Amino acid sequence: MKRFLLLVLPLILSITSCKKTEYIVPNQTIVVNLAAGNWQSQNNGKSYTTIINVPQLDNYLNERGGVLVYLSFGSKTYEQIPQVYGGDAFSYITRPGEIELEVQRYDGLGVVARPGSVTVKIILIKSDF
Repeated sequence: MKRFLLLVLPLILSITSCKKTEYIVPNQTIVVNLAAGNWQSQNNGKSYTTIINVPQLDNYLNERGGVLVYLSFGSKTYEQIPQVYGGDAFSYITRPGEIELEVQRYDGLGVVARPGSVTVKIILIKSDF
């Protein structure tokens, strides 16, 4: 019986000590300061857009990863977009190599004022699947 236990015990210990494989994928944060002059008027002033060049946002990351965008309006507080701030709706779209920000009135009907200076924080999340 002792021999049986001595043979089986290492097998039992090796099975119970298995650890789930963990993957750690680093994210990348990019901070961009936009001046008021970076925004271009669209639709007779009903919206403003700006394009931020992000060469790190390649086709693979755009298709399979994640992109988060946050705005700071002069304070050190960041708000994730899409977001309505002061009646203006901020949103974004991504393409390989760039992120396009847009601002318009929350209802899409009125004329929006040109946004002032804003700090943009972009977080690129890689995904290995």
